[in-house]
Amino acid sequence: MSAGGDLVFNTDPTKNGLPQPKLGPTPLTATPASPAPRSAPSPFERSATAPSGTSVIGTDLTILGDRITIISANKLQVDGDIRGNVHGKQVVITEEGSVVGMVCAEAIEVRGGVRGSICAVSVKLQAGAQVEGDITHQKLMIAEGAEFDGRVKLTKDPNELIPVLDPEVIERNRLNGDVGRFAAPDQTSESTT
Repeated sequence: MSAGGDLVFNTDPTKNGLPQPKLGPTPLTATPASPAPRSAPSPFERSATAPSGTSVIGTDLTILGDRITIISANKLQVDGDIRGNVHGKQVVITEEGSVVGMVCAEAIEVRGGVRGSICAVSVKLQAGAQVEGDITHQKLMIAEGAEFDGRVKLTKDPNELIPVLDPEVIERNRLNGDVGRFAAPDQTSESTT
């Protein structure tokens, strides 16, 4: 017998006349088995696996919203358009990509457009980049052909430039009114760079 039903025998002459077992219907009075434990974590819980690879915001994707922050624990490639803040370990904004908001990362490479402040240990503005906003950095490279309108601030302390990649910390600081590196694009001010 199996756990979910009764054995029913079927005699079929094509099977040498021997009774062949098959599962019968589950009786209505049977107690249902307890649900199996969920093998995958909740989609609302942070993943425990280590980040790897590259996340890509494709050319067909536009992200809009009030007070949005996109966070990548590894490399983020922006081919589309983002109207919000971007935090990542490494951020590359390609020729087709644009960000209207703050961009914070350990390393940022801009080939497309940024309208907002940039904060990173290493910043590269490649030929064709269009940046309107202030840059706080330790290392800055501006290629011939890049357009930049803003102020530049060299920081000696790299800890000031390390991006915040914990969503709870970003949200808590927003709720407490600490705009600093967590500001929405319309809340940035000269004192936050």
